[in-house]
Amino acid sequence: MADLLSSPILYLKGVGPQRAELLKKELGIFTFRGLLEHYPYRHIDRTEVSLIRDINPQTEYIQIIGRIISMHNLGEKNAKRLAATIQDSTGTLELIWFQGLNWVSKMLQPGKTYFVFGRIGFYQGKPQITHPEIEAIVDDSTQRRSFLEPVYPSTEKLSLKGMGGRQLGKLSLSLLNMLSEKDIAEILPPYLINEQKLMNRFQAFKSIHFPASLIEYSHALERLKFDELFIAQIRMGLIKSRRHRSSTGVVFGRVGELFNLFYSSHLPFELTGAQKRVLKELRKDMGSGSQMNRLLQGDVGSGKTIVALLSMLLAVDNGFQACLMAPTEILARQHFEAINQLLKEMPVRMDILTGSTKAKLKRSIEERAAEGNLDILIGTHSLIEDSVQFRNLGLAVIDEQHRFGVAQRAKLWGKSKIPPHVLVMTATPIPRTLAMTAYGDLDTSIMDELPPGRQPIITVHRYENKRAQVMGFLRSEIEKGRQVYIIFPLIEESETLDYENLMKGYENLKAWFPEPKFWISMVHGRQPNETKKTNMERFVKQDTQIMVSTTVIEVGVNIPNATVMVIESAEKFGLSQLHQLRGRVGRGTEKSYCILLTGSQLNKEARERLNIMCQTNDGFRIAEKDLEIRGPGDIAGTRQSGLLDFKLADIVKDKQLLDLSGQMAWKLLQEDPDLDSPSHSNLKSLLDQLSGKTVWSRIS
Repeated sequence: MADLLSSPILYLKGVGPQRAELLKKELGIFTFRGLLEHYPYRHIDRTEVSLIRDINPQTEYIQIIGRIISMHNLGEKNAKRLAATIQDSTGTLELIWFQGLNWVSKMLQPGKTYFVFGRIGFYQGKPQITHPEIEAIVDDSTQRRSFLEPVYPSTEKLSLKGMGGRQLGKLSLSLLNMLSEKDIAEILPPYLINEQKLMNRFQAFKSIHFPASLIEYSHALERLKFDELFIAQIRMGLIKSRRHRSSTGVVFGRVGELFNLFYSSHLPFELTGAQKRVLKELRKDMGSGSQMNRLLQGDVGSGKTIVALLSMLLAVDNGFQACLMAPTEILARQHFEAINQLLKEMPVRMDILTGSTKAKLKRSIEERAAEGNLDILIGTHSLIEDSVQFRNLGLAVIDEQHRFGVAQRAKLWGKSKIPPHVLVMTATPIPRTLAMTAYGDLDTSIMDELPPGRQPIITVHRYENKRAQVMGFLRSEIEKGRQVYIIFPLIEESETLDYENLMKGYENLKAWFPEPKFWISMVHGRQPNETKKTNMERFVKQDTQIMVSTTVIEVGVNIPNATVMVIESAEKFGLSQLHQLRGRVGRGTEKSYCILLTGSQLNKEARERLNIMCQTNDGFRIAEKDLEIRGPGDIAGTRQSGLLDFKLADIVKDKQLLDLSGQMAWKLLQEDPDLDSPSHSNLKSLLDQLSGKTVWSRIS
């Protein structure tokens, strides 16, 4: 790209040092390119002239032509204002100014005809325009003009300093008048532009700001959206392609005794078709000689832990160590106990390391890991401490990967001379549209089947006035020997209030379920770890029938005997969190239920969330709906944050364009994986410039 667009905004005519500082602080505009890419969020259609009689309460903006018939100065001292009345053939309209009164008084002449444009407001039931834009009509040609005026995002501070939306428009026009096609080089190859009938890139930038018509604007918008989506997917595709071709990885060349023994003698159930397919993908990756970077998406209860265990046994069979990192101690212990139980009759050396591991035991575990006397190590963030070293780490498994920071995860695969194979798992399905952009550099496996015997969870929504019926249902389930979760919301901004609500809910439950006939465990964030652990263990051992908890329980609990999940104030939870919580039941063969309890006053979005929960157990469908409601930024988190900062494109609203740009990006990289063709030189140059921005080429 040409140097002119890299020029500091300070040097644009009409800016200067003070305005440049304001633009930097208020809008993050540092260069000419920053201003060029500060797009108008809409255009006001100045092509139509309305009549005063057409004004109604729904009128937002209006443009009229009329004659000024009177002008008056009103008010005193600090409350002065200027009022003018303009008349067309259908009526009169009042124009009001609170600022620049002397200048307006000199500019306006009663009896002359003017273009007037502005936002309609109502005072005492009568329409008026405050601070209208006004322009004298010189001759008939003025009336025949055609103009779409851009409206730019600005801030109050900028407006007060004379840098509101209109002034930004003047700066943008000044900049565009300086630029030529050589300053905004074409980045797409000619064949792609012709094939997709896309507008020229230089023309698109001109027309996104100052279009001659709405049709021209739509073509410009489509072209620049396509560029954003296409570039994001090319970047991800290049990272993935180059990793496949050049990253060295340890080779798991054989399926050995441990894998075969476990598969044939200790597997607790027949693997699903999805589990078998994923294992095949993993074995292929880990035997290829390139480092595996694979994301395993599996809905709650789909059996990801068994797949992770079999992968770790492959590593051990090939003379390597494996580790599994989980975000919480509860989840780490859950994995350890489940895997330890599965491997109890097998010669596999394993241990667990968490924040609560005593110092002496911790030193022993670290020594065994460093000397190679430990095959599998399961743990929390403790695994990434500098004191933890492995003799030959071959596979790192990360569960609930979104709960770890990028730098934290990267530390784990820095613990080996040759980076270990990496398998990250998530029970939060990633919508396809998000996967194409934010996760496009990863190889992805999906487990979309539940193990045999699992039944769909029945989900219902009940209002507070049905609480007695809900409690009666819980009692009937408990009398069958089942257990129940009751979850209260956790909102960090009001921790004290959350705690009070939880304690109040706990006391109310004791009235419904009195001791000694019923016993209740409680878990929340304020408890010491030992208390939390004890209360969890009581529920696991079925010493208590009811678990009252905050969302601490969201991950890491596998109790097949629990058949009911009650979520209090369910309207306060997001879709993804509701789905995760629901996944704590339905883990056995008995019919399970999720009851969403709410007050009667619900907004439209809350109703939408609750309805989708009652309609489906499909995590991927829920994830798509969650993306639609919340938007990509909230869901993606920090991963690939630089790639989702689209200024124009929206991966939800622009799905069709996303699919098209993805197909074109894939096709281009298939034909020219290193962008060596002369027709791709500008695209390659742009990508080289962008390479300094945050792109996590390892799984994150």
